[in-house]
Amino acid sequence: MRLPATLLIGGALFAAFAAAALISFIWTPYSVDELNITARMQPPGGAHLLGTDHFGRDILSMIMVGARTSIAVAIVAVGIGMVVGVPLGLIAAANRGGLVDEVIMRTNDLVFAFPSLVIAILITAIFGPSAVNAILAIGIFNIPVFARVTRGGALSIGTLDYIMAARVAGKGTARIAVEHVLPNIANLLIVQGTIQFSLGILAEAALSYIGLGAQPPTPSWGRMLADSQTLISLAPHTAIIPGLAIVFAVLGLNLMGDGLRDVLDPRVRRAR
Repeated sequence: MRLPATLLIGGALFAAFAAAALISFIWTPYSVDELNITARMQPPGGAHLLGTDHFGRDILSMIMVGARTSIAVAIVAVGIGMVVGVPLGLIAAANRGGLVDEVIMRTNDLVFAFPSLVIAILITAIFGPSAVNAILAIGIFNIPVFARVTRGGALSIGTLDYIMAARVAGKGTARIAVEHVLPNIANLLIVQGTIQFSLGILAEAALSYIGLGAQPPTPSWGRMLADSQTLISLAPHTAIIPGLAIVFAVLGLNLMGDGLRDVLDPRVRRAR
């Protein structure tokens, strides 16, 4: 089967950032804690491929470590959403129209009423700003997303013949959910996970930009943007480069999600 171009392009973009994040564990061109005031705000080129910031830190090194921060926050936040949201969605689908279903879905509506940024501000006001609290805020917002997707997918296949046959065979609701429902909605969850991953990176950058995400000295793309906003006229590269990193990382994941949907969704394949 020929893979969609969107999947290949998106995969290549995200793989580049993932590789940079992995490499940063063992090597970066310069230490991200190394200050060199004599080399501050140097343009890209020479000893510093992407230039330096207002403290003389190497921007390429900070982009590499910042990718590690963004990807780690997004992975854990999406994991929280899946681990909690998928079981809730399966339980709600199994109790369609009942009290349990109503409680779960109305609670989801309540969480949706407060964007992740508002939840982050609330958590930060209680526990203080940090990457962990940013993860909690984004993860809590992901829970109703996965619960809704899971419930919708489970209900769409709940009346199919093989589900009915499993019930006639005496299988319990939990066993049917694990053995038959979950494997058949895995494609929906994978695509949604990719989309939420990109939104997680964007949310982490936004939270760091306003000071609620990863705290110094941990590099973050959002905080790099915040630090450079007063330097745009003097050193535009300090804002453009982290901004492009966010754009291409999110674009790559969105293209991956679109490509995965084309590959995994049989209805899309038939339409093509």
